[in-house]
Amino acid sequence: MTTDETVQLHRGLKGVYFERSATTFIDGKAGDLRYRGYSIHDLAQRSTFEETAYLLLHGELPTAAQLAGIDAELKAARSIPPAIVEIIRTIAQAHPMDVLRTAVSALAAFDPQADDNSIEATRAKGIRLTAQVPVIVGTHAAIRAGKPVPQSDPALSHAANFLWLVTGRKPSADAAQLMDRDLILHAEHGSNASSFTGRVVIGTEANLHAAMTAAIAALSGPAHGGAAEDVMKMAQEIGSPENAAAYVKAKRAAGDAVTGFGHRVYRTEDPRARHMRDGVEKLSREMGEPKWFAILQAVVEAMKPYARFGVNVNVDFYSGVIYYLNGIAPDLFVPIFAVGRVPGWTVQCLEQLQNNILIRPLTLYDGPAPRDYVPLSQR
Repeated sequence: MTTDETVQLHRGLKGVYFERSATTFIDGKAGDLRYRGYSIHDLAQRSTFEETAYLLLHGELPTAAQLAGIDAELKAARSIPPAIVEIIRTIAQAHPMDVLRTAVSALAAFDPQADDNSIEATRAKGIRLTAQVPVIVGTHAAIRAGKPVPQSDPALSHAANFLWLVTGRKPSADAAQLMDRDLILHAEHGSNASSFTGRVVIGTEANLHAAMTAAIAALSGPAHGGAAEDVMKMAQEIGSPENAAAYVKAKRAAGDAVTGFGHRVYRTEDPRARHMRDGVEKLSREMGEPKWFAILQAVVEAMKPYARFGVNVNVDFYSGVIYYLNGIAPDLFVPIFAVGRVPGWTVQCLEQLQNNILIRPLTLYDGPAPRDYVPLSQR
């Protein structure tokens, strides 16, 4: 039998490289994140979600004509079949992540290329799903609130249209730009739990809708996608900046993690966090609620002694307050993560298909030694 002495375990596959990727570079020690070689700082400050989606899916920044093309493709796909609307209506009281997972799974029945796993068809399905996921989230938000199903506005960008769908209000230019930046920052992040899940599923030669459904299921777990929702709950619990230090002290004394700090990859500040921090500060003033940013910064100050242990602020620390200030319900915070991540999930699946191998790791058996079967009458 195999023993612990002959096998080195990597629990959670930590530190294990299972494949090559030309999409995302992450240096956790330096806090460096790049999509296709481009710094996340340049993309967050200078790009748009549509442009970034093109970059991820095609490997290069688009020309003006190519950008117009993907923008047109996304806008053309901003709808879901009536049958999907009825499914959402039937399960409207479920958690939004469960609704999203179910609706994406059901969309496979209406996509003419559902079972075509060619690179071209998979990329096209990824673009359609990038457009449809925000519609699912917005449709569910309206139905459970007793409002009419919203219709997309072709005059709005991807991010602005999502805010319109989910809030029923046309966003300000600043609010739309901040949501656009949020979606860029969440668009891709290497082999995280949901992306790896998607690769495992597409690796079996299942279709993209199956892989996307599985990725959404993985994201729904609080250990992966729940931080943004939990940070807003924490800020509300703290109540004012003056209470932050005592809150952090009590958490640490109890051995509890402080939500929004620490990351499986980064040992320094998450490079995406600064862009959300600046946005929260500006939006808080614009919305006349500066206390939320002040509370977050007080928590950051109280957590400084732990930075030397690699416990630093991550991107989701600021995201939840942005969503809250836009009037978005807390249980929609994780679906927003999914709205941004669809291009990333798609490109992970594309890479898997281009050089596919069934992902099948091993587990080290540590159960009972060989033993004889005992008939039922003798037990």
